[in-house]
Amino acid sequence: MRVFEDGRFGARGGAAAGGGDAGAGRTRTEEFVELRPLLFSIAYRILGTVSEAEDAVQETWLRYEASATRPASVKAFLSATVTRIAIDVLRSARVRRESYVGQWLPEPLLTDPYEDPARSAELADSVSMAALLLLERLSPLERAVFVLREVFAFGFPEVASAVGRSEAACRQLAVRARRHMEAGRPRFEADRRERDELAARFFDALREGDVDALRELLAADVQLVGDGGGKAPALARSVVGTDNVARLLAAFFPLLMRIEVTLEPCEVNGLPGAVLRDRHGRVANTWALDVLDGRIQAIHTVANPDKLGHVGPVADAWELQREAMRARRSQGPSH
Repeated sequence: MRVFEDGRFGARGGAAAGGGDAGAGRTRTEEFVELRPLLFSIAYRILGTVSEAEDAVQETWLRYEASATRPASVKAFLSATVTRIAIDVLRSARVRRESYVGQWLPEPLLTDPYEDPARSAELADSVSMAALLLLERLSPLERAVFVLREVFAFGFPEVASAVGRSEAACRQLAVRARRHMEAGRPRFEADRRERDELAARFFDALREGDVDALRELLAADVQLVGDGGGKAPALARSVVGTDNVARLLAAFFPLLMRIEVTLEPCEVNGLPGAVLRDRHGRVANTWALDVLDGRIQAIHTVANPDKLGHVGPVADAWELQREAMRARRSQGPSH
């Protein structure tokens, strides 16, 4: 039985950036609820999945509740516990991901429950699809050290305690991880208003099936990546190039408009995105856009139903595809 079910993603916890140390009159439940947003956010960045991150947080609570003594720093204790659990889960998950059907993408995250104004840029950047895919290239220890040190600004003594390595070893792990991350991609630092306006234009062009408008918004080497996991039709495992991506999208999306599918713009993994829903409001897939230099650099779509349950009731994507094909045969192409 899952504890704190009403506090999914720690919504009641607020920022809780530096709180959580034991205080007079505070219960363990109150201390845990306050820190839950931080714990989930750490676990999600290490694991790349919402469901496994929630399970790691749940296990952390069970261990805290069962511990005989009260730690001097509840934040340090809980952060270390959730990190160790996430590392163990990640080691087994990496084996499963090697046999994954098609392209593996992180589970989409619509709302990151942890907020820290002083770390807002690092928090947003670290949760993007591109960053999470780069983190997949790191060893579990490198990934955990990078998340704790570079994203959440934990001191090396706390990092060392969390991962069970010396401070010197953690410094080396941090250097290697940072080097890999910095070499992998530029930071997506587009102005928020400019970024959101570009995304709005993109989704308008998508609804209209306007190839030329789409071309104007896509980078020359834009990549469209889809994750169906063998359990749903992926838009594309991987398509590269302005013309290829624009033509595929313009041919695909008007079919869905005919069967009353809607596109709900929202933030996905800290970047512009959308949720695709069927006529009953059920989730078919999610979209996340990487934007840089006034162009869309990458589009990530997740359709695997196993990765969408936390977003809402999930649609039957295979049936949507069949219905769209019937609509095309009965009405003919719109362009």
